[in-house]
Amino acid sequence: MSADRILGIETSCDETAAAVVSRGSNVMSSVVSSQIELHARYGGVVPEVASRAHVELLMPVVAQAVVEAGIGDREIEAVAATYGPGLVGALLVGVSAAKAMSMVWDVPFVAVNHLEAHLYASFLEEPDLEMPLVILLVSGGHTSLIVMEDHLRYRVLGSTVDDAAGEAFDKVARHLGLGYPGGPLIDRLSVDGDPTAIHFPRAMARDGWDFSFSGVKTAVVNHVRKNPDTPIPDIAASFQEAVVDVLIDKARRAAREIGAKGLCLGGGVAANSRLREKLLDVCVEDGIRAFLPSRAMCTDNAAMVAAAAWWRLEADGPSSLSVGADPSLRLPVL
Repeated sequence: MSADRILGIETSCDETAAAVVSRGSNVMSSVVSSQIELHARYGGVVPEVASRAHVELLMPVVAQAVVEAGIGDREIEAVAATYGPGLVGALLVGVSAAKAMSMVWDVPFVAVNHLEAHLYASFLEEPDLEMPLVILLVSGGHTSLIVMEDHLRYRVLGSTVDDAAGEAFDKVARHLGLGYPGGPLIDRLSVDGDPTAIHFPRAMARDGWDFSFSGVKTAVVNHVRKNPDTPIPDIAASFQEAVVDVLIDKARRAAREIGAKGLCLGGGVAANSRLREKLLDVCVEDGIRAFLPSRAMCTDNAAMVAAAAWWRLEADGPSSLSVGADPSLRLPVL
Protein backbone atom coordinates (compact mmCIF):
# COMPACT_ATOMS: atom_id res chain seq x y z
CA MET A 1 0.00 0.00 0.00
CA SER A 2 1.26 3.49 -0.74
CA ALA A 3 0.46 7.02 0.40
CA ASP A 4 2.01 10.26 -0.74
CA ARG A 5 1.56 12.82 2.05
CA ILE A 6 2.02 11.41 5.55
CA LEU A 7 1.47 13.30 8.80
CA GLY A 8 4.04 12.18 11.38
CA ILE A 9 3.72 12.62 15.15
CA GLU A 10 6.54 12.30 17.68
CA THR A 11 5.95 12.31 21.47
CA SER A 12 8.37 9.68 22.77
CA CYS A 13 10.10 11.92 25.33
CA ASP A 14 10.16 15.70 25.76
CA GLU A 15 9.68 16.99 22.21
CA THR A 16 6.16 17.48 20.86
CA ALA A 17 6.52 17.30 17.10
CA ALA A 18 4.45 17.01 13.93
CA ALA A 19 5.48 17.05 10.27
CA VAL A 20 4.12 16.40 6.80
CA VAL A 21 6.43 14.48 4.48
CA SER A 22 5.75 13.52 0.87
CA ARG A 23 6.96 10.19 -0.53
CA GLY A 24 9.36 9.54 2.31
CA SER A 25 11.83 12.35 1.65
CA ASN A 26 10.18 15.66 0.74
CA VAL A 27 9.68 17.58 3.99
CA MET A 28 6.66 19.84 3.48
CA SER A 29 6.65 21.00 7.10
CA SER A 30 8.31 20.13 10.41
CA VAL A 31 7.28 21.66 13.73
CA VAL A 32 8.94 20.87 17.06
CA SER A 33 7.87 22.28 20.42
CA SER A 34 10.61 21.67 22.98
CA GLN A 35 10.00 21.11 26.69
CA ILE A 36 13.63 21.77 27.71
CA GLU A 37 12.83 24.83 29.84
CA LEU A 38 9.98 22.96 31.50
CA HIS A 39 12.27 20.12 32.66
CA ALA A 40 15.46 22.11 33.28
CA ARG A 41 14.35 23.07 36.79
CA TYR A 42 14.26 19.35 37.69
CA GLY A 43 17.62 18.50 36.11
CA GLY A 44 16.07 16.00 33.71
CA VAL A 45 12.85 14.82 32.07
CA VAL A 46 9.95 14.18 34.45
CA PRO A 47 7.66 11.65 32.72
CA GLU A 48 4.36 12.93 34.15
CA VAL A 49 5.23 16.53 33.32
CA ALA A 50 6.20 15.48 29.78
CA SER A 51 2.91 13.64 29.23
CA ARG A 52 0.80 16.58 30.40
CA ALA A 53 2.73 18.96 28.18
CA HIS A 54 2.19 16.69 25.16
CA VAL A 55 -1.57 16.75 25.80
CA GLU A 56 -1.57 20.55 25.78
CA LEU A 57 0.81 21.06 22.85
CA LEU A 58 0.09 18.28 20.37
CA MET A 59 -2.99 19.55 18.55
CA PRO A 60 -1.66 23.11 18.09
CA VAL A 61 1.61 21.62 16.77
CA VAL A 62 -0.28 19.33 14.36
CA ALA A 63 -2.41 22.25 13.16
CA GLN A 64 0.72 24.34 12.54
CA ALA A 65 2.39 21.51 10.61
CA VAL A 66 -0.63 21.10 8.33
CA VAL A 67 -0.88 24.85 7.69
CA GLU A 68 2.84 25.16 6.95
CA ALA A 69 2.59 22.23 4.53
CA GLY A 70 0.06 24.27 2.56
CA ILE A 71 -2.55 21.51 2.42
CA GLY A 72 -5.92 20.76 3.94
CA ASP A 73 -6.65 18.01 6.47
CA ARG A 74 -8.30 15.89 3.80
CA GLU A 75 -5.15 15.90 1.67
CA ILE A 76 -3.27 13.87 4.28
CA GLU A 77 -3.14 10.25 3.12
CA ALA A 78 -1.82 8.52 6.27
CA VAL A 79 -1.07 9.35 9.90
CA ALA A 80 1.97 7.95 11.69
CA ALA A 81 3.12 8.11 15.29
CA THR A 82 6.03 6.82 17.34
CA TYR A 83 4.81 3.91 19.47
CA GLY A 84 8.11 3.05 21.16
CA PRO A 85 10.59 3.03 22.68
CA GLY A 86 10.15 5.96 25.05
CA LEU A 87 8.13 7.14 28.03
CA VAL A 88 4.90 5.17 28.07
CA GLY A 89 2.64 8.09 29.02
CA ALA A 90 4.20 10.36 26.43
CA LEU A 91 3.94 7.70 23.72
CA LEU A 92 0.26 7.11 24.49
CA VAL A 93 -0.56 10.76 23.80
CA GLY A 94 0.84 10.62 20.28
CA VAL A 95 -0.45 7.15 19.44
CA SER A 96 -3.97 7.93 20.66
CA ALA A 97 -4.11 11.19 18.71
CA ALA A 98 -2.80 9.56 15.52
CA LYS A 99 -5.36 6.76 15.72
CA ALA A 100 -8.18 9.27 16.23
CA MET A 101 -7.10 11.33 13.22
CA SER A 102 -6.73 8.24 11.04
CA MET A 103 -10.32 7.25 11.85
CA VAL A 104 -11.76 10.73 11.39
CA TRP A 105 -9.99 11.19 8.04
CA ASP A 106 -10.42 7.52 7.03
CA VAL A 107 -6.71 7.08 6.24
CA PRO A 108 -4.18 4.43 7.33
CA PHE A 109 -2.49 4.56 10.72
CA VAL A 110 1.21 3.62 10.83
CA ALA A 111 2.97 2.77 14.11
CA VAL A 112 6.65 3.74 13.87
CA ASN A 113 9.65 2.53 15.82
CA HIS A 114 11.50 5.59 17.17
CA LEU A 115 14.92 4.02 16.51
CA GLU A 116 13.99 3.17 12.93
CA ALA A 117 12.82 6.75 12.48
CA HIS A 118 16.26 8.03 13.48
CA LEU A 119 17.79 5.85 10.76
CA TYR A 120 15.57 7.52 8.18
CA ALA A 121 16.52 11.05 9.26
CA SER A 122 19.57 10.70 7.01
CA PHE A 123 17.44 9.93 3.94
CA LEU A 124 15.40 13.11 4.39
CA GLU A 125 18.45 15.16 3.44
CA GLU A 126 20.36 12.60 1.34
CA PRO A 127 17.79 10.27 -0.30
CA ASP A 128 20.44 8.80 -2.63
CA LEU A 129 22.64 7.33 0.12
CA GLU A 130 24.15 4.06 -1.09
CA MET A 131 24.01 0.96 1.08
CA PRO A 132 25.32 -0.88 2.97
CA LEU A 133 25.71 1.86 5.56
CA VAL A 134 26.99 1.86 9.10
CA ILE A 135 24.85 4.11 11.26
CA LEU A 136 26.02 5.26 14.68
CA LEU A 137 22.83 6.01 16.59
CA VAL A 138 23.65 8.05 19.68
CA SER A 139 21.10 9.69 21.96
CA GLY A 140 20.15 10.18 25.58
CA GLY A 141 18.56 6.76 25.84
CA HIS A 142 20.32 4.75 23.14
CA THR A 143 23.78 4.07 21.77
CA SER A 144 23.81 1.53 18.96
CA LEU A 145 25.98 0.54 16.01
CA ILE A 146 23.76 -0.54 13.14
CA VAL A 147 24.42 -1.98 9.68
CA MET A 148 21.76 -0.97 7.18
CA GLU A 149 21.86 -3.51 4.36
CA ASP A 150 18.86 -2.08 2.51
CA HIS A 151 15.67 -0.24 3.32
CA LEU A 152 14.02 -1.84 6.38
CA ARG A 153 16.87 -4.41 6.62
CA TYR A 154 19.21 -3.95 9.57
CA ARG A 155 21.73 -5.69 11.78
CA VAL A 156 22.52 -4.34 15.22
CA LEU A 157 26.23 -4.93 15.77
CA GLY A 158 26.39 -3.50 19.27
CA SER A 159 24.62 -1.36 21.83
CA THR A 160 25.23 0.09 25.26
CA VAL A 161 25.50 -2.30 28.20
CA ASP A 162 24.85 0.47 30.76
CA ASP A 163 24.61 4.25 30.32
CA ALA A 164 23.95 5.58 26.83
CA ALA A 165 26.35 8.28 25.65
CA GLY A 166 23.79 11.08 25.98
CA GLU A 167 22.86 9.87 29.47
CA ALA A 168 26.53 10.01 30.47
CA PHE A 169 26.79 13.58 29.14
CA ASP A 170 23.77 14.62 31.21
CA LYS A 171 25.04 12.97 34.39
CA VAL A 172 28.52 14.46 34.07
CA ALA A 173 27.07 17.90 33.38
CA ARG A 174 24.86 17.60 36.45
CA HIS A 175 27.85 16.65 38.61
CA LEU A 176 29.79 19.64 37.28
CA GLY A 177 26.87 21.91 38.09
CA LEU A 178 26.26 22.86 34.46
CA GLY A 179 22.53 22.22 34.22
CA TYR A 180 20.31 20.37 31.76
CA PRO A 181 20.53 19.23 29.00
CA GLY A 182 24.17 18.33 29.52
CA GLY A 183 25.31 17.47 25.99
CA PRO A 184 25.15 20.96 24.43
CA LEU A 185 26.64 22.54 27.57
CA ILE A 186 29.64 20.21 27.63
CA ASP A 187 30.09 20.68 23.88
CA ARG A 188 30.26 24.46 24.28
CA LEU A 189 32.57 24.35 27.30
CA SER A 190 34.93 21.94 25.57
CA VAL A 191 35.86 24.57 23.00
CA ASP A 192 37.82 26.37 25.75
CA GLY A 193 39.24 23.20 27.31
CA ASP A 194 42.20 20.90 26.68
CA PRO A 195 41.02 17.43 25.59
CA THR A 196 44.39 15.95 26.60
CA ALA A 197 44.43 17.48 30.10
CA ILE A 198 43.03 14.33 31.76
CA HIS A 199 43.12 10.81 30.39
CA PHE A 200 39.76 9.30 31.16
CA PRO A 201 39.19 5.58 30.41
CA ARG A 202 38.00 4.35 27.01
CA ALA A 203 35.99 1.35 28.18
CA MET A 204 35.55 -1.56 25.74
CA ALA A 205 37.24 0.51 23.01
CA ARG A 206 38.68 -2.61 21.35
CA ASP A 207 36.40 -5.19 22.91
CA GLY A 208 33.62 -6.21 20.53
CA TRP A 209 30.92 -3.84 19.33
CA ASP A 210 29.09 -2.96 22.55
CA PHE A 211 29.52 0.30 24.45
CA SER A 212 29.92 1.20 28.13
CA PHE A 213 29.97 4.76 29.45
CA SER A 214 29.26 4.34 33.16
CA GLY A 215 32.99 3.91 33.87
CA VAL A 216 34.07 7.19 32.29
CA LYS A 217 31.25 8.96 34.13
CA THR A 218 32.49 7.54 37.44
CA ALA A 219 36.06 8.49 36.54
CA VAL A 220 34.99 12.11 36.07
CA VAL A 221 33.24 12.13 39.46
CA ASN A 222 36.30 10.66 41.18
CA HIS A 223 38.67 13.10 39.47
CA VAL A 224 36.59 16.10 40.54
CA ARG A 225 36.52 14.90 44.14
CA LYS A 226 40.30 14.43 44.23
CA ASN A 227 41.17 17.50 42.13
CA PRO A 228 38.50 20.15 42.82
CA ASP A 229 40.60 22.95 41.31
CA THR A 230 40.82 21.39 37.82
CA PRO A 231 39.34 23.84 35.27
CA ILE A 232 35.85 22.68 34.29
CA PRO A 233 36.47 23.27 30.54
CA ASP A 234 39.42 20.82 30.73
CA ILE A 235 37.26 18.22 32.45
CA ALA A 236 34.48 18.69 29.91
CA ALA A 237 36.83 18.48 26.93
CA SER A 238 38.67 15.43 28.27
CA PHE A 239 35.44 13.62 29.06
CA GLN A 240 33.97 14.44 25.66
CA GLU A 241 37.14 13.23 23.92
CA ALA A 242 36.99 9.88 25.75
CA VAL A 243 33.38 9.28 24.72
CA VAL A 244 33.92 10.39 21.12
CA ASP A 245 37.07 8.26 20.76
CA VAL A 246 35.15 5.09 21.62
CA LEU A 247 32.20 5.94 19.37
CA ILE A 248 34.36 6.76 16.37
CA ASP A 249 36.75 3.84 16.83
CA LYS A 250 33.96 1.27 16.81
CA ALA A 251 32.06 2.90 13.96
CA ARG A 252 35.21 3.11 11.83
CA ARG A 253 36.12 -0.53 12.43
CA ALA A 254 32.58 -1.61 11.61
CA ALA A 255 32.58 0.34 8.34
CA ARG A 256 35.87 -1.25 7.33
CA GLU A 257 34.77 -4.76 8.28
CA ILE A 258 31.53 -4.76 6.27
CA GLY A 259 32.81 -2.67 3.38
CA ALA A 260 30.29 0.10 4.01
CA LYS A 261 29.67 2.71 1.33
CA GLY A 262 29.11 5.32 4.00
CA LEU A 263 29.07 6.14 7.69
CA CYS A 264 26.13 8.08 9.17
CA LEU A 265 25.28 9.65 12.49
CA GLY A 266 21.83 9.71 14.07
CA GLY A 267 20.25 10.74 17.36
CA GLY A 268 20.56 13.77 19.59
CA VAL A 269 24.27 13.33 20.36
CA ALA A 270 24.93 13.44 16.60
CA ALA A 271 24.74 17.22 17.03
CA ASN A 272 27.98 17.14 19.08
CA SER A 273 30.60 19.19 17.22
CA ARG A 274 33.60 17.01 18.18
CA LEU A 275 31.81 13.81 17.15
CA ARG A 276 30.89 15.34 13.78
CA GLU A 277 34.43 16.60 13.24
CA LYS A 278 36.10 13.26 13.99
CA LEU A 279 33.62 11.27 11.89
CA LEU A 280 34.36 13.49 8.89
CA ASP A 281 38.10 13.07 9.47
CA VAL A 282 38.04 9.26 9.52
CA CYS A 283 35.75 9.05 6.49
CA VAL A 284 38.11 11.26 4.49
CA GLU A 285 41.06 9.11 5.58
CA ASP A 286 39.22 5.87 4.69
CA GLY A 287 37.73 7.14 1.44
CA ILE A 288 34.08 6.53 2.28
CA ARG A 289 31.11 8.85 2.36
CA ALA A 290 30.23 10.59 5.61
CA PHE A 291 26.75 11.84 6.29
CA LEU A 292 25.97 14.20 9.14
CA PRO A 293 22.29 15.11 9.42
CA SER A 294 21.53 18.75 10.12
CA ARG A 295 21.22 19.51 13.82
CA ALA A 296 17.45 19.91 13.38
CA MET A 297 17.26 16.31 12.18
CA CYS A 298 19.49 14.97 14.98
CA THR A 299 17.02 15.75 17.73
CA ASP A 300 13.62 14.06 18.01
CA ASN A 301 11.37 15.28 15.20
CA ALA A 302 8.31 14.07 13.34
CA ALA A 303 9.71 14.33 9.82
CA MET A 304 11.83 11.24 10.43
CA VAL A 305 8.72 9.47 11.77
CA ALA A 306 6.78 10.24 8.60
CA ALA A 307 9.75 9.17 6.45
CA ALA A 308 10.05 5.78 8.17
CA ALA A 309 6.26 5.39 7.98
CA TRP A 310 6.31 5.80 4.20
CA TRP A 311 8.67 2.84 3.83
CA ARG A 312 6.78 0.73 6.38
CA LEU A 313 3.44 1.43 4.74
CA GLU A 314 4.85 0.46 1.34
CA ALA A 315 6.24 -2.81 2.71
CA ASP A 316 3.77 -3.89 5.40
CA GLY A 317 0.56 -1.90 4.90
CA PRO A 318 -1.30 -0.08 7.70
CA SER A 319 -0.79 -0.88 11.36
CA SER A 320 -3.62 -2.28 13.42
CA LEU A 321 -5.54 0.19 15.57
CA SER A 322 -4.99 -2.27 18.41
CA VAL A 323 -1.26 -1.42 18.52
CA GLY A 324 -0.37 0.19 21.84
CA ALA A 325 2.60 2.05 23.23
CA ASP A 326 5.69 -0.12 23.76
CA PRO A 327 8.26 1.69 25.94
CA SER A 328 10.82 -1.12 25.57
CA LEU A 329 10.48 -1.60 21.81
CA ARG A 330 13.60 -2.82 19.99
CA LEU A 331 14.75 -2.18 16.45
CA PRO A 332 13.42 -4.81 13.98
CA VAL A 333 16.42 -6.69 12.65
CA LEU A 334 17.22 -9.30 10.00
